[in-house]
Amino acid sequence: MSIAFEPTTEPRFEETIENPLASVGERLQSETTAVRMKIHWPGVRKTLSQDQNRQAAGTFAADTKSLSTSKKLFDTSHPAFRAATAVKSQASDYWKSMTLPYVEPGMRLIRRRDVASFDVHMTSVRAELAEAVEQIEKAYDELVDQARDRLGGLFDPSDYASNLRETFAIEWDYPSCDPPEYLLRVSPQLYYSECARVQRRFDEAVQVAEQAFADELSKLIGHLAERLAGESDGTPKVFRDSALTNLLDFFDRFQRLNIRSNDDLDRLVADAREIVGSVVPQDLRDRTNLRDRVAEQLSQVEASLDDWMTDRPRRSILRRSR
Repeated sequence: MSIAFEPTTEPRFEETIENPLASVGERLQSETTAVRMKIHWPGVRKTLSQDQNRQAAGTFAADTKSLSTSKKLFDTSHPAFRAATAVKSQASDYWKSMTLPYVEPGMRLIRRRDVASFDVHMTSVRAELAEAVEQIEKAYDELVDQARDRLGGLFDPSDYASNLRETFAIEWDYPSCDPPEYLLRVSPQLYYSECARVQRRFDEAVQVAEQAFADELSKLIGHLAERLAGESDGTPKVFRDSALTNLLDFFDRFQRLNIRSNDDLDRLVADAREIVGSVVPQDLRDRTNLRDRVAEQLSQVEASLDDWMTDRPRRSILRRSR
């Protein structure tokens, strides 16, 4: 996984002067750039050798072809390792929260106006990872000794890198989605053919983004409605603040990244936001009438959203974008 960014002086999206004849895909192409993130991480498990696999299979009189065995190299619950893992998750989550899906594997689209702030934040995250790796280095001998005790005869010192820093890294870059300019000199026909292909990819990216937003909204409102309306053992189900706050976070992200490509989807998001926008978690716990009303209204939005998604064919590009 990888990523990177440059400052920009472009006007904000809301202030952009649009070409009324441009397609949504063309507008998306003009307002975004691709960003790719790559995270280097040491393997924490290793497949056992064939001889070791046969020994394990023999213990249970099992066929080796039906058995897959591995050993855990590190105790990933160690505080130092958990701290580094938290930084990795933060990097990945931030990348996704600031970007739209794209149809090329490993790439997403970021608003050009957001590139500078993204770069600053990711540089800070990379520094946090370096600090976390320092703590792992301090505990490295302890982690290896623990593994030696746990693994017994399966322990192999060659499984453990001598330079730990080289195994942890967060990188990002901004690959171009456009055909190379030299192609215009070599073959204008091929160049313009490639331009048309790229434009089709951005048209597909619009559909991917719409589907991703719709899927996430359906999941979030469905979960919240189920928590509010359902009962377990005759009592209301456990309702955590995150069931609501995750939905509110989605609204903010949708407003910031929305490509304004589908009025019906915009309306459904607005309807859901109106239902819960002024609600706080404690009110939903304390006020049964409010709880029931919000659950019923969210279920109606969920049904409308399901109808909207049913009417739209799920294309193969959605699978390619994952």
